Amino acid sequence: MEYTNRMLLKGNEAVVYGALRLNRQLMAKTAASTASPTPASEIAHTAARCFPKLGRTFLQAECEIAAINMVMGAAANGRRAMTASSGLGISLKQEGISYLSGCELPALVVDITRGGPGLGNIAPEQADYNQVVKGGGHGSYRCIVLAPASAQEMCDLAFTAFDLAEKYRIVVYMLTDGVIGQTMETVTLPEPLPRREVPEWALDVSRPRTNMISSIYLETDDLEALNLRLQEKYRRIEAAEQRCELYQAEDADVLLVGYGISGRLARTAVDELRERGIRAGLLRPITLFPFPVDELRRLRAKQLIAVEMSCGQMIDDVKLAINCDRPVHLINRMGGNIPGTGEIVERTIKLISAEEK
Repeated sequence: MEYTNRMLLKGNEAVVYGALRLNRQLMAKTAASTASPTPASEIAHTAARCFPKLGRTFLQAECEIAAINMVMGAAANGRRAMTASSGLGISLKQEGISYLSGCELPALVVDITRGGPGLGNIAPEQADYNQVVKGGGHGSYRCIVLAPASAQEMCDLAFTAFDLAEKYRIVVYMLTDGVIGQTMETVTLPEPLPRREVPEWALDVSRPRTNMISSIYLETDDLEALNLRLQEKYRRIEAAEQRCELYQAEDADVLLVGYGISGRLARTAVDELRERGIRAGLLRPITLFPFPVDELRRLRAKQLIAVEMSCGQMIDDVKLAINCDRPVHLINRMGGNIPGTGEIVERTIKLISAEEK
């Protein structure tokens, strides 16, 4: 299968091409359940078409629960494994993600968020934030969460996701919305990476038969020891892996905070606000866990505004990051509606005026 360096791809297609450019052993599981995985469908379509041509394995599972357990088996065998779905499908995977976390197995889970709750609709939304960032399964675990805002980042962050997953033996989410997943853009494909060895801990025939992977600890002290080790790992991740993009933020009096399509729209709104004499800036989180608290605390904007396509979920992390020492407002839409740039600008101006009074 021949690749050029530049291709016109949807975000959903770009994440598959990014995974394939790893040029390593990779097993992908993308499930199609009775609840349609739209707007994530192209991930399965692209993987089904491309993976076999490069000697990779693609399986369409019978349901989301089967898919995440297939990922667990592949990951335990030392293979790079991924699965993808949309909001309600991600909900079904939560038990398996908790198992993966308890076993400290690396994996990539792609969530192209759709409208909810319930069946909702297939329009874009960002209301999976709490489920993904805070941990939707049982137990005290966290997952690294990457938030791409373009097809290029969907491709590039596939590299990052697998590297972080193996570095920390952790589940990594790629969380974005239906707009980013469905938008077609020019993508520059990175050079392939060399094939990597199967990890020492894996249950592979080339590894010691004494290797053991399990998430059950019947002795309470043993399970507490696992939890303490996990919490220490999460602290190291928080210290080392915060990522964000800043735009016009250094001198901003008003700082917009948004990820995915909300972040892109907020960037354009910053330019319009600056044209009106308002010193606005943008912080776009690229990691939602760990949240970029260091940059939020460093920047001294007088007011912060979370721009979200949900009831307001990320806003809680913004408030916690700055210890609620400044006003934090919310500009949001729900149900699959997208806040327009003009709407963000006008609502920002109203919020500033109300605060000044």
